[in-house]
Amino acid sequence: MCGQADLSLATASADLWHPGDLSSDVHRTGEEIYRLEVLSTIEKSITSLDAEIRSLSLDIHAHPEVRWEEHRAHDVLTQFMEQKGWAVERHYLLQTAWMAKFTHGSGGRIIGVNSEMDALPGIGHACGHNLIAIAGVAIALAIQAALTTHGIPGTIVLLGTPAEEGGGGKAILLEKGAYTGMDACLMCHPAPGPKHSASLNSCLARQVLEVEFHGHTAHAALAPWEGMNAVDAAVTAYNSISMLRQQFHPSHRVHGIFVGKDWTPNVIPDYSKMVWYVRAPTRAEMEQSVARVIPCFHGGAMATGCQHEVVFGNVTYDLRQNKALGDEFAAVFRSRYGPVNYAYGIGNASTDFGNVTYALPAIHPSFGIPTVPNGGNHTIAFTEAAGSEAAHKACLNVTKALAATGVRVLDDASFYQKVKDTFEQDCRLRGSGRSA
Repeated sequence: MCGQADLSLATASADLWHPGDLSSDVHRTGEEIYRLEVLSTIEKSITSLDAEIRSLSLDIHAHPEVRWEEHRAHDVLTQFMEQKGWAVERHYLLQTAWMAKFTHGSGGRIIGVNSEMDALPGIGHACGHNLIAIAGVAIALAIQAALTTHGIPGTIVLLGTPAEEGGGGKAILLEKGAYTGMDACLMCHPAPGPKHSASLNSCLARQVLEVEFHGHTAHAALAPWEGMNAVDAAVTAYNSISMLRQQFHPSHRVHGIFVGKDWTPNVIPDYSKMVWYVRAPTRAEMEQSVARVIPCFHGGAMATGCQHEVVFGNVTYDLRQNKALGDEFAAVFRSRYGPVNYAYGIGNASTDFGNVTYALPAIHPSFGIPTVPNGGNHTIAFTEAAGSEAAHKACLNVTKALAATGVRVLDDASFYQKVKDTFEQDCRLRGSGRSA
């Protein structure tokens, strides 16, 4: 282990949403695929699950639950895995988290898989976590089929992970030991992108900051000089950060909101609160940006005579896509399902799975689903897209390639050594301040 994310997607160019068929870029020869008979088993398994997991996806999609409130999703997913004969631990380490486990043989490695479940307030599954939930289920069950059919020893650990949207559920589970013992971990995420495509880009590291300003009330007209205006403190800090943005690199993001309490125009407010997200391409760059934002809060307090408190909220790191795992996934996906790129996906968003990629070898490909122009993640249009049949089919394709990658981790010792070597090399690059 060499160290320890809300998921919003920056608007991309409109051509990302055009559903042009890129299948001409695909070479469906199977020449680069490790143990083609294993992939055949995986494909048959996922095809046989199609109707069941489609129903599961639509159930979760129709009953959106926000972070830490994924009670129905928790129950339907755990019940589903119990019916498949898996050992299930409900309310695993967190109230709405869960874990399902299957072992075949003895002495094998352990592959982890993640299923996200939470939705967004007001707009439902606008980040497609219903698809991520069933992707985890499908990957886990397909690997199970491969292990039992081909006599491969190994253990599969499927985690149901709550509160990705602003709660950092995976980061908390990581700290609580949920990923201990895993040799590698897999998951995926939908995003706007070319039809039948997948992406292996990274994402932005993110720090949540909360600042409270405390002043003194006064009659805003009768005796304003008696007050210390907490809203002015927040506005001053906001304007300072707005000016600071001009000196940030274009790849960095700083954005925040005001939160009030009992405000009225004729009373100088004695309290205000702000919530900020600071993002950058790497954990180290994000920490440098945070160090530049904090003085803006101090300045707002000093200028108005207010007191202030800064609380560091959850932190999520950039995705460190393991190259060996990524290359294997890309070889399978390109050979069977569509093109793989390193530009689309969730590059300007953040995810708590980034923390997992800092702790153990892991990959988190995105997969393109059809939506409308300006209908990317965190929009109502994307909510609709996440429930579509086309999105479901795209989800199944990415699960097949991920399952094949997971089986190779369990079955091929030389490949797993390469995975470990790649992870350790990435750790060294981070330690030297360089990026892979």
